Amino acid sequence: MAKVRISDGVLEGEILDNVIGGKYYSFKGVPYAAPPVGELRFKAPQPVKPWDGIRSATAHGPICCQRDIFFGTVETGSEDCLYLNVYTPSLEPKKPLPVMFWIHGGGFLSGSGNSHTYGPDFLVNQNVVLVTINYRVEVLGFLCLDTEDVPGNAGMKDQVAALRWVQKNIEHFGGDANNVTIFGESAGGASVAYHLVSPMTKGLFKRAIIQSGQNLSQWSRCFEPRLRAEAIARSLGEDTTDDKELYEFFKSQPIDKLVGITAPITVEEELGIRINLILCVTDEKKFGDNERYFYGDVYEKLRNGIHEGVEVMIGYTTHEGAIQFNFLKKEGIFDKYNKYLQCFVPIELLLQCSVKDQMAIGKKVKEHYFGNKKVSIETVDPFIKYITMQILQYDVLQYAKILAKTNTNRLFLYQFDIDTERNKYTDHFKARPYTKGKCVCHCDDLVYLFNDEDVPVNINADSYKMIKNVTKLWTDFAKFGNPTTDGSLGVEWPTFDLERQKFLIIGNELTVAEFPDKEELEFWEQLHQQYLPKK
Repeated sequence: MAKVRISDGVLEGEILDNVIGGKYYSFKGVPYAAPPVGELRFKAPQPVKPWDGIRSATAHGPICCQRDIFFGTVETGSEDCLYLNVYTPSLEPKKPLPVMFWIHGGGFLSGSGNSHTYGPDFLVNQNVVLVTINYRVEVLGFLCLDTEDVPGNAGMKDQVAALRWVQKNIEHFGGDANNVTIFGESAGGASVAYHLVSPMTKGLFKRAIIQSGQNLSQWSRCFEPRLRAEAIARSLGEDTTDDKELYEFFKSQPIDKLVGITAPITVEEELGIRINLILCVTDEKKFGDNERYFYGDVYEKLRNGIHEGVEVMIGYTTHEGAIQFNFLKKEGIFDKYNKYLQCFVPIELLLQCSVKDQMAIGKKVKEHYFGNKKVSIETVDPFIKYITMQILQYDVLQYAKILAKTNTNRLFLYQFDIDTERNKYTDHFKARPYTKGKCVCHCDDLVYLFNDEDVPVNINADSYKMIKNVTKLWTDFAKFGNPTTDGSLGVEWPTFDLERQKFLIIGNELTVAEFPDKEELEFWEQLHQQYLPKK
């Protein structure tokens, strides 16, 4: 066992040996904020109450109440869920170690930082301290009434509280509070992008890695949060628009009623032609002296610059859109794509263009990807290419271009293209037979950074070399701000600029390329330039 004294009391963790990568110290289930229950439901996180004696830190704390968005299962959780985990190779290193702070994905609706999915072995083996966290999700974390009682973004403020905890305590685990890299995937990647412009996070980290996410996509920005809250209340039997009645209603609901809710507020959502995240980050209104996590326009914030001096890595997987394939096939959505041209309209354009323009856009997109063919099992390959650009790739590349234009922060862009037996999510969504055999789905990068208990490690397989490559890229960036600083991987990853737009293809080999998906991107850019007011 291992003991550490932090600001709130003494923790007793464990020393794990005979694990992949060798020995490390593990401290699980560490509270970083008070339980957000009772009158604290929907409120910003409050300080932990210090404890006397020794607190065991050998088991994960409860996860937030939720329904898994990938597998559809209701997970046993608790409102008392604000816990984090710390893994370190040394409690007393000769020199403080770089810290990597992981923010899980799950559409702001599900997920946790637990080691079942996010096992620390691969990263800690590269001599960094790893912190993983839980934060409030779904209604508990992202309900917004646009009122002082429920201004929104509680889940994001949880993440900020955990970052502040790191600044206060990580030295006791051998970590360097002045060298913290935040990283996350999907909604976790979007979270990282928001932290780069939030007034609450300045000075809390030095570097950032945005995996398959950003904050420009519509799915990462809450659409009409107050109307959404009223729709959720109606779905639970309360039809009111009164502020106080809504607040008291949500506060009084048993927790199981606030899990797995669907509350469409548009016909497009009702049709279900794409995955919609009903609760996420919102533009907060000002109430007294309350700290606002985020407010304003995301494009304007990015153009004005992210936090000074923070270095950034950002990227996407080759077949992000495969995440929707199995869902769409099961729901018979292909028929709707063949019937309604509006299904092909990128959601930003759908929300801002006239119906006449939507029909013209839909026709252009359909012809670009499918010619005169129908959307079907036989045309899954172009369908996944379309979905990939629609849900993520276009906005990732726009994010990179806008950030590069400011020319104030070092930026590295990548495409994740590794395909081995470890690609857990490709296998789950059953897209491989329809993508000419190769598929690198949304989330497939995770199993090369973390020891996922569902994906056994074979140290004799080529995939183990891929794990070594990816973790070295990520941890060298965390250590030095340069992911290929020593040349040991046989490639030099250049920074991204507008002139050559160089990026790294992280495949079974590492390759530098330039102008990612140039023709595809130009098609999308022309659509947006033609039909949208300038962003």
